[in-house]
Amino acid sequence: MKTNIICVLFVFAAMRTVAQEKDAPIKTVVKVVTDKFPTTRILDVQYEQLGPTNFDSKLFGDRFERGRIESHNRFKAAINVPFFSSKSKRFVLTSSLRYKYETYEFGDIYNYNSATTYTREKEEIHFFAAALSATYVSTLFHKPIIYNATATVDGNQDNFQRVKGFATANIVLKRTANTTLTVGVLAMLDPSSIIPITPLLTYNHKFENSKWDIDFILPQRLLFRRELLENGRISLGTELNTESFYLNLNNSKLKGIYEMNQLELKSGITYEYSFAPKFIGIIKAGVNNVVSARVTEKGERTSKYVYDQKEDAQGYFRFGISYNPF
Repeated sequence: MKTNIICVLFVFAAMRTVAQEKDAPIKTVVKVVTDKFPTTRILDVQYEQLGPTNFDSKLFGDRFERGRIESHNRFKAAINVPFFSSKSKRFVLTSSLRYKYETYEFGDIYNYNSATTYTREKEEIHFFAAALSATYVSTLFHKPIIYNATATVDGNQDNFQRVKGFATANIVLKRTANTTLTVGVLAMLDPSSIIPITPLLTYNHKFENSKWDIDFILPQRLLFRRELLENGRISLGTELNTESFYLNLNNSKLKGIYEMNQLELKSGITYEYSFAPKFIGIIKAGVNNVVSARVTEKGERTSKYVYDQKEDAQGYFRFGISYNPF
């Protein structure tokens, strides 16, 4: 899965609540989506600080550099605005804007080719994305089903870079008082996608006589959750996240626009608290493992990478505030 797993799965996650509630279909979808994924709320702002880590890299398959990242942080802001809904409340159009500011600060770096040690100036990265999403709620074989299609254009501080898209169809297979199972399919409308069609699955189960429940979304998360304090919720588990941005390179080996795609496995604890009507604060902390960090030419599949980087595990801390009127 290459970029933005959250965008791919957010409609899929809504199926459990659609199967259980009698509210207007689209309103129900929005409620569960924004509950699960803060970045899909009307307004969401987050800051993440990652701890220092060592890295080792290859360029065109040959050993290139090893060194240390002393500081790495991300600031993200997202705005999502539903601007059209049908009279039946089964069809909705939503526009989204996203911005990310990312910085790296380095320690000593050793170059294998020149056998020299040096450092690198602070790197600052800007990433922008705008999306248009269409969602339709219906029934199939007397079961709720959600269809979604999303188109995204993204870029950096220099220019717009790419247009991407995806489509999903998701249906409830099983629903009981404590358990819901849903399945679906994802089609990526992106020539750089390694797997253009992917099966999806969610499973949620509330344990008997307990405040705990398990929330599983393949391939994105496994969480154990429970309410804590009157307006709070705590979660323990692991989540798979993707990060990407563009690089304008001009050196002896790389010239042009390239994409960095990073796959991260975050394990730890999350606490969410509604500190005011419709405003939610979130704190996350734990261990971050970089599964894959690769650079490709713009639009190329990640399997055709030119640069590959391995990193040690590192600690991370994130906090954010979001506005959710639903």
